[in-house]
Amino acid sequence: MKIVLVVAALLASGVFYFWGSDLQFLAGGALVNLGYRMQDHLADYDFQHHEATAPEVWEEFLKQNRLASGVRSIFPRSSRHPVIALVACMDARMDTNEIAGDTRRYYYVLRLAGSALSVKEEEMLELAVANGVKVIVFTTHTDCAAEKVAADPNQRRKYPSLSQAVDERAKYFNEFLRRPAIRTEIAQGKLLVKWMDLDTRTEEVIPHDQANR
Repeated sequence: MKIVLVVAALLASGVFYFWGSDLQFLAGGALVNLGYRMQDHLADYDFQHHEATAPEVWEEFLKQNRLASGVRSIFPRSSRHPVIALVACMDARMDTNEIAGDTRRYYYVLRLAGSALSVKEEEMLELAVANGVKVIVFTTHTDCAAEKVAADPNQRRKYPSLSQAVDERAKYFNEFLRRPAIRTEIAQGKLLVKWMDLDTRTEEVIPHDQANR
């Protein structure tokens, strides 16, 4: 069955190659999503990850890497320089490939607890802009564990640094916008920086100032 699906996917890719870039992109996205859905159900019976021990989880990771790298060596991907930097929470529900609907490596992805920047991340993003990034998408999301910690007095005492980082998230975002190099790029129309909110259930993005959180 799996061989049939692979052959069908390859044939479909060949057909769509002649039908224009938009249709190819749509078909590729559908195939990527099909791949995700084919793997999703395997956790139900193939690897009980919540019951597994730490060494078992590590061995599973190594096995998955061997399989994935083997496929990658047979079907190498193109190397592209990113033009978008995507700042996202470390929450595993946020799949950056699905958020962007794009697997073409146009993205730097910066994963942070609660999407909370610090000075070193500001510098990293500024370096990315110096290296050609034209759009920065800073995201927060619904049902965020870091935000819940910051809102709970008992949890704040347990995780003071994380809580402070969430409290200061907007401060560091605005501080980044005021960095001279960033301010110049924005003023010249060479850079866009957007703060967007993600719906955890659908991964739809809407402007932060329009979100009803």
